[in-house]
Amino acid sequence: MKNTRIEQDSMGTLEVNADALYAAQTQRAINNFPVSGQPMPTSFIRALLIVKSAAAKANVSLEQLPAEMGSAIQQAAQDLQKDPLMMNHFPIDVFQTGSGTSSNMNANEVLANLASKIYGEKVSANDHVNYGQSSNDVIPTTIHVSAAIAVEIRLLPALKHLAKSIRSKAKSVDQYIKTGRTHLMDAMPVRMSQSLNGWAEQVEQNIGNLESIQTKLQTLALGGTAVGTGVNAHPKFATEFNRILSAETGIEFSPAKNYFTHISSQDIAVALSGQLKTVAVSIIKIANDLRWMNSGPLAGLGEIELEALQPGSSIMPGKINPVIPEAAAMVGAQVIGNDTVITVAGQSGNFELNVMLPVIAHNLLTSIKILSNVSTLLADKAITSFKVKEKSLTNALTRNPILVTALNPIIGYEAAAKIAKLAYKNNQPIIDVAESNTNLSRQELEQLLDPKKLTQGGL
Repeated sequence: MKNTRIEQDSMGTLEVNADALYAAQTQRAINNFPVSGQPMPTSFIRALLIVKSAAAKANVSLEQLPAEMGSAIQQAAQDLQKDPLMMNHFPIDVFQTGSGTSSNMNANEVLANLASKIYGEKVSANDHVNYGQSSNDVIPTTIHVSAAIAVEIRLLPALKHLAKSIRSKAKSVDQYIKTGRTHLMDAMPVRMSQSLNGWAEQVEQNIGNLESIQTKLQTLALGGTAVGTGVNAHPKFATEFNRILSAETGIEFSPAKNYFTHISSQDIAVALSGQLKTVAVSIIKIANDLRWMNSGPLAGLGEIELEALQPGSSIMPGKINPVIPEAAAMVGAQVIGNDTVITVAGQSGNFELNVMLPVIAHNLLTSIKILSNVSTLLADKAITSFKVKEKSLTNALTRNPILVTALNPIIGYEAAAKIAKLAYKNNQPIIDVAESNTNLSRQELEQLLDPKKLTQGGL
């Protein structure tokens, strides 16, 4: 005999695993959507449980649910959060009904099952756990709540750590002068600290942009119910819910000014994803600079030596690769791809409801997670720990004909260009060629072509 039980919903009866905490509607979704094998992100499910718990508490406060029943729902949500096997109870595929109704009912059913045991009487998934709510406002709310928590708790601290690590490294390498490069070709010299502080500024700009979107992200759809009119919800439900949620998360949430906007569109999520894409672009730039600077060690630029973390080849002994920058660049590529999906999904707000909510949630939270993780790795295992190869920097710098740019105001562009070409042709230091082809003394040239002085026009 199968180890199942019979569950019933508005469409009839069907078999459910006897040990499952969920019921009929979840089982139907399991049967209907064997698509990717990927459940909704754990951070989304945790946020969904927080939303359900706060909603139950708000309904008790507004005398819409018995106090003991509301407490049982809250206790069930708390118990699930502590369960290391929590995600076993939330198996529904990301690629499901576009409103996320299946995930909402999954949570309702699991919480109703557990709460019934705590309460001692039947707690209904629809009539009690979902009271004053609709999947159409619960799922957009959970997208915002989960993303707001992830940005506040994970991404911003990781980016601030990355920026701080870069600034600290910049101070420690300020004495090193290197050949600047434009178009990957030799250019005027820069202090290594100037390059790094450029990276830090990129990261800090991204932090500012993320912080500017937080206020909008922390506005929620809950209270709009099915289409934005708030049918079946207490008039004060949204205000009370947000008060409770803010107190429990430490993040200031508030009701949306217009529920129709928050339910029918996902513009705020799209905007956040766009900013995550910008973070990804910055990460890729930093990662690729590190890879180029580390290239070699003999046939590349060889300006720095990244920390050796693992063997780099299964066939070439002794080879070490820039694995952290490579991982960071791949994260950047993935986030850019995720943003494309979110952009397309954001266009699917047909009339009163967006119908690609689950994939928006999945891609948004995935981007936040992997950017958070790789930012910390980039800080700790690449930037903080790299060593400067001063000899390589000096050798390249002293032979850089582009230093002749400093002579433009004195001898003119054309004369300087001829000197640069001679230096390239004869593979001579630029100061030797300039001394032979100008009226300037060696002492004057040493002052004019001093790489350190040439870096002092900038930051």
